[in-house]
Amino acid sequence: MGGKVDDEYIDGGTATAAHAHIHRPDSVDSIDDAESGRGNDGSDTLSQTQLAAQPVKTWKGYVWDTWELPPDQRMLLFKVDAFVLTFASIGYFLKYLDQTNVNNAFLSGMKEDLAMYGNELVTSTSIWTVGYVIGQIPSNLLLTRVSPRYVIPALEVGWGIATICTASVASYKSLYALRFLVGLFESGFYPGIHYLLGSWYTPREIGKRAMIFWLAGTVGQLFSGFLQAAAYTNLDGVNGLSGWRWLFIIDSIITLPLAIAGFFFLPNLPQGGKKTWWITEKEHILSVKRMEAIGRAGKQPLTKQKLKRILLSWHTYVLPMIYIIWNNGGLQPAMGYWLKSFNADPPPVPGTHFSVPEINNLPIPTSAIFIGMALIWGWLSDGLCRGARWPFIYAGAVISLIFSVLLLKMPLYTNIRGRMVVYWLSNIGNGAGPLILSWINEICSDDTEKRALLVAAGNDFAYVVQAV
Repeated sequence: MGGKVDDEYIDGGTATAAHAHIHRPDSVDSIDDAESGRGNDGSDTLSQTQLAAQPVKTWKGYVWDTWELPPDQRMLLFKVDAFVLTFASIGYFLKYLDQTNVNNAFLSGMKEDLAMYGNELVTSTSIWTVGYVIGQIPSNLLLTRVSPRYVIPALEVGWGIATICTASVASYKSLYALRFLVGLFESGFYPGIHYLLGSWYTPREIGKRAMIFWLAGTVGQLFSGFLQAAAYTNLDGVNGLSGWRWLFIIDSIITLPLAIAGFFFLPNLPQGGKKTWWITEKEHILSVKRMEAIGRAGKQPLTKQKLKRILLSWHTYVLPMIYIIWNNGGLQPAMGYWLKSFNADPPPVPGTHFSVPEINNLPIPTSAIFIGMALIWGWLSDGLCRGARWPFIYAGAVISLIFSVLLLKMPLYTNIRGRMVVYWLSNIGNGAGPLILSWINEICSDDTEKRALLVAAGNDFAYVVQAV
């Protein structure tokens, strides 16, 4: 059975940690001696270093960290990866489909059906952003009080229902209301998953997993157009529904089953003391010990003193600002517009023009190179750099600045192939985002409410700045 996690101050009250007081069966008594490194029979057991961030010893650990962990940790992380990382990645992929489908629908007949001949599409996007901004911080703070097993799937059910309802809208005003709800329910998913990752993984594990999760959204962006086009082409007119209405139906049909599965397969937090059904009692105790070893605290009372401490902390202002700058400082996807400019009349380069498929396909290497580089950063940060995040954040900023200057100074039309290569490489410095949120998880380990708040605040205010 699961035990209770109490919060207590250590080191004279300067830091907090969650200590689990859990009934342990005899079969797991050896875990009690993890801090001393000795078992009841005098044999070696897991030390705090092994539980937290054991250095990589062979090449296998650089490929995937669990390959060098003791068997019990390896099995625990296999389960967490299978349920949490898989759900998170697929969910983020679907979130992007449901977030961007309105643009595809607009180009596929919704504009004419709903008489959206003015700024209605822009307005619907702005209304989505309002819902997204409003919901992030409250939903992430809710995770410190209610298990993610219930909160995150409930949010996904909410945006799935709002998406399928969009298929029946008769006016753009109805579209506005539903887009607000989609944004509101989607708002808690991205920061909530990062908070969940920070509640299960140690510094040598979280960077690459946060990167995999984040890149699933990038893949969603990459393939959403293809998926939406296929749905429109094959279903337009079926049962009397326009193709763009089927886009929303198909997206919700994909989304809702995953959301329902989340109620069964997402775990409780180790710090919450309640065992998740798919881990054993021994694995539950081990998960608590792993978080204790890195000082990852459980929930604490929301007192005036605590709120004051959060408000007066430099973390509250500096850490989200780093993420805001990263999110809004990257290069915009301008290659397609540049390619299209060759087709102007009169053409800037006579004899050179690009077809619509070329305009759509030539920028794809930018995303492919970016995905590969971002994965390398995640692996290096966890492995060779032993959990260090700042070198990649700093390097990313410098690289992005260099490519911004290159694109600014390069002539638009005299070195077409060279500028194309620069566009392809221009996003290799943009992979720092998940590492910044992982860094926030680590820096704020001793205060789970602060950790939840700042992870959400960074992403939240990044969207505010982006909107203005």
